[in-house]
Amino acid sequence: MKVLVVDDDPTVAEVVVGYLERAGFGTTHAADGPTALDLAFAEMPDLVVLDLMLPGMDGLDVCRRLRERGPVPVVMLTALGDEGDRVLGLEVGADDYVTKPFSPRELVLRVQSVLRRVSGPARPAATAPSVLRHADIEVDTGAHRVHRAGRELALTAREFDLLCFFLGSPGRAFSRAELMRRVWGWEFGDQSTVTVHVRRLREKIEDDPAAPRLLVTVWGVGYRLEVEPGCP
Repeated sequence: MKVLVVDDDPTVAEVVVGYLERAGFGTTHAADGPTALDLAFAEMPDLVVLDLMLPGMDGLDVCRRLRERGPVPVVMLTALGDEGDRVLGLEVGADDYVTKPFSPRELVLRVQSVLRRVSGPARPAATAPSVLRHADIEVDTGAHRVHRAGRELALTAREFDLLCFFLGSPGRAFSRAELMRRVWGWEFGDQSTVTVHVRRLREKIEDDPAAPRLLVTVWGVGYRLEVEPGCP
C-alpha cells in the first residue's frame, strides 16, 4: 500500500518514511501543500500522513481538497497542544492525528489501525439483516446507503459504521472508549474522535442536533440510541 508523507521538516519526513517503508509500505514525500495535492491527484495514495503546519497551504486546506476528490484516509501530524485544533482536523476529514513529538512506531501503528478501520471487518455470511430500521431511518448495509424519511443521507464510512452499531443495540449506552474499540477496532487514541463523529452524525439524523432525541448523551457514560414508542 502507498502512503503519501507531507511534512516540510526533512528530518521528520526521513524518519517517518523510513519507518513506514520498514513496515512494508511504499511511500512518496511532499514538503508543501500544493506539491502534496499534485502527487495525490496524479495517483491517489492509500493513506496520507499530513503535517498541519505547511508552507504555501496548511494541512487543513490540503485535507479539505483531498476530501473533495475522494475518501482517502488522513493521519494528521500536529505540534499544537490545544484540543480545539485537533478536533478541527477531525472535522475537516482527518481520520486520526498524532501530536509531535511522537514515536515513529506509534505512527506506524496508527496508520495500520486507520487502514484496518477503513477496509472494515469481513462481512458475515447472510445471517445478518441487510436492512436496519429505526424511527424514520433506514439503512441498507449491503448497498451502504442510508435514508431518512425517504431522503438519502451522505454519510462518511465512519459515520455509517457508527450508525449501524447503534442500530444493532438500541436502548443500550456505550462509553466513548467502548465505541472506539467495538466500532473501529481502535484500542488507543483520543476519545474526542468519537465526540466529533457523534456530532456529525447527529447533524444528519436529528431534527435539532443541538437537542438530540435519537442519539442522546448519557452523562458520565457515553451515548445511547433511544428506543421510541413504535420503533422496531
